[in-house]
Amino acid sequence: MKQILILNGPNLNMLGIREPAVYGVETLSDIERKLERLAESLSGIELDFFQSNHEGALIDRIHQAHGEKDGIVINPGAFTHYSYAIRDALDAVGIPAVEVHLSNIHKREPFRHVSVTAPVVIGQIAGFGTFSYELGLTAIHQYLMKKG
Repeated sequence: MKQILILNGPNLNMLGIREPAVYGVETLSDIERKLERLAESLSGIELDFFQSNHEGALIDRIHQAHGEKDGIVINPGAFTHYSYAIRDALDAVGIPAVEVHLSNIHKREPFRHVSVTAPVVIGQIAGFGTFSYELGLTAIHQYLMKKG
């Protein structure tokens, strides 16, 4: 069984409430249920979910994943744009990761156009709402299956 960590950063616990015109009305729990259903249809993966509004807690969870998880799907939230510490943690553990975003960060405010985490992940998916997570999980699954 491949172990996948689904990691969510700040304010994602407020999905469904926070700016529904931008982020939609589905909650983080709704997304997790969709991913669990998708994982059942994919072969040989198990999911572990974690969300925190605290940078250090996210870094600790990334570190804990070393030697424990085979892949990461991460939505760093606002940390995407300035957390070199999360970037360095992802780089340090060497676990393949896919970065996901609900909105298209490249069509929003200029400060959102840059992802400091993108250079250390295998790919980035943005702009498909909650489906971005499903695409991210599918992508990491295919990557791990090809890798062996």
